[in-house]
Formats: sequence, C-alpha cells, structure tokens
Amino acid sequence: MFFNKLKQIIFGITAFSLLIISEAALADYMNVLNLTEGVTPTSKMVYGLHMQILYIVTAIGVVVFSVMCWSIYHHRKSKGAVAEQFHHSTTAEITWTIIPIIILVVMAIPATKALVFMEQTGDAEMTIKVTGYQWKWKYDYLDDDISFFSSMSKDSNDARQLGSGIDPKTIENYLLDVDNRVVLPINTKIRILTTAADVIHDWWVPALGWKRDAIPGFINDNWTYIEEPGVYRGKCAELCGRDHAFMPIVVEAVPKAEYAVWVEEQKTMQLAAAEGAEREWTKDELLEKGKDVYAANCTACHMAEGQGVEGLFPALSGSAIVNNTDASEMIMLILNGKNMMPAFKDILNDADIAAAMTHERNSWGNTVKDVIQPSDVKAMR
Repeated sequence: MFFNKLKQIIFGITAFSLLIISEAALADYMNVLNLTEGVTPTSKMVYGLHMQILYIVTAIGVVVFSVMCWSIYHHRKSKGAVAEQFHHSTTAEITWTIIPIIILVVMAIPATKALVFMEQTGDAEMTIKVTGYQWKWKYDYLDDDISFFSSMSKDSNDARQLGSGIDPKTIENYLLDVDNRVVLPINTKIRILTTAADVIHDWWVPALGWKRDAIPGFINDNWTYIEEPGVYRGKCAELCGRDHAFMPIVVEAVPKAEYAVWVEEQKTMQLAAAEGAEREWTKDELLEKGKDVYAANCTACHMAEGQGVEGLFPALSGSAIVNNTDASEMIMLILNGKNMMPAFKDILNDADIAAAMTHERNSWGNTVKDVIQPSDVKAMR
C-alpha cells in the first residue's frame, strides 16, 4: 500500500513539472548540468565519449539498484524470507569478473582513440605560444610575428575592487572579459604551445574541449580546429596566486579573410607602439595612457588608488621610491622586479612603463609631479 501511494505521488510531481517547464527551459537546465559540447572535433569527441560512458554507468546503476530494491522488498523478514547460508560460488565469481572486464574494454577503446586523437599536433597550419603570467596571458603568433598581452577588462577590474560601489551585475561578462582577445581563424588546424613565466597556470577554454598546464621552463602543446565563428570564454584553471580568479581568456573565432585583416591591423599597431617608444610624449598623453597601463598591470597588487595591501603589497601613495626626484631606482625596480613583484622589462614597452610611472608620480597625493619619458626607461634597460 505504501509503495503504491509513493508511486502515485512521484508520478503526480513529474507530470506537474513537465507541464510547467517549457522545452526551452528544460534544454537550458540540461546545458547547465551537462558538459559543453564545444565547437571543435576534439570537444565533440570528448562530449560523445562522455555521453557514451554516462549511458553505460546509468544502465549499470539502474540494473544494480533495481535488483537490490527488488531483493530487499521480496526477501524481507516480515514475508518470512530466510537467508541462504553459503560463502562461495565459482559461477558468480567468474561472472562478476568477466562482465566488468567486458564493460571496461568497451569503454577503453573509444577513450584511447580520443586520447590519441587529442595528441596529434602535427600538420598544423599555424602555431601560437601562450605564456601565463600573474595575472595575464601573453600570446605570440609565431607565424605572423605578432605578440601581445591579454588582461582582464577594465570594467570588470574596476567593479571587483573593494568599495568600488559598482554592481557586478551591471558588467557584461563580469570577470570573463579581456582587453585583448585571442583572434583565431576557423577551419584551420592551430597548434597551441603553453608555458609560464612565474608559477603554474592552466589555459582552459571549455568550448575547445581541452585544457593544458602552463609550467615555467616547460612547453606543453595541443591543437584546435574551430568549426564555428563566435566568441568562446575560459579562464586559468590552476590556483596560481592571490588574484587567480581574475585571469580570463577570450577566444574570438573568425573567417580566414577576416583573420587576415586582423593580422595586418595588429602589425600596424605594433609598429605604432614601437614608434611611440621613440618619441617625446606630452604630460597629458602620458597621464591618459598611464591610467590604462596601471589598471591592467598594477591594480591587482597596489590597488586602484595606490593604497596597496597591508603586509603583502606596499602602497604607492606616499611611497619614498615613487616620490624620489631621482626616478632611476623606480625604473630599475619596475624593469627587474623584486621579491613578489614581477619584472616588467619583457611585459611592458618603454612607453607603457613611462606612462605608468608618470601616472603614479602624479596621483594619490604624491608630490613629484614630474614626467618620465620612454627615452628615460630605454636608457636604464
């Protein structure tokens, strides 16, 4: 009687749920629960393998629990059931050994094919190198001689600061947007090399179907072949330090013709940046550029208003080094780093460093109020 009542209740709840839940809502719910199918052959193979294994283990679970529940119900004490007294069955032992072996082999064959497929990095049409830094990514397009850093977007960075007063819900793609996207062509086999300059990072974009550790002094490789244009987001999947949560990845996949245009634009921008490091800048130009450079590279440790973090990162507001009329010590510190501070000589160009220094020495009550030119930084390299 009890079991009949229970079945009726469960059936009623299920029927009511199906009535009020739309097909679209159910699909969205399943997408949240399930793996991302992705847009590459690798991701689709991994997704298919996941679903195949899921069906197998679900079937096993249904069979095992059905037999167990049936046995509990039909062999209960109140029904007068008496337990059999035996402790060995050769047939049972052979059966429960052979059946799992067969199941494991059935699962191992497609899993091995997927692993072998994922490691086939040869015959790539282009190669990019990804280097992890605390807390940004550097991308080198080895075939096109393009290089740039990608940091979390200014909107997200501003909103995440303590006491910012900005509601994160008003920021689109909060903590998952960047200032420089990784642009890649579709229908192209791309080899991706991963390494790191400081600690272990992990480059992960779920839509691509894999992730790779970025380890200092070691290069891992993988490949991708993006079949659909679009924007695909990821993040560092390794606990790489205090601001680990603020190291997003954004891949923009575009048609090959559009990618070729982007490459030329990047080369023009790099040429302009190189020329900018050779000219004299006005104070207003340096201050404007310095705000952006500081926001992208310095706020993680020294905070938005230069107040630092007590016991961890020194304040720049009122700092003796920042307020020293001789800027050489500050330049050398930024170039070469010290203790937890990374060396920026390979991260920022002379114009970026000069702009950031000018911004710092003219902000938060600092008294120097001078101008640092790219030539000053270049002389100290």
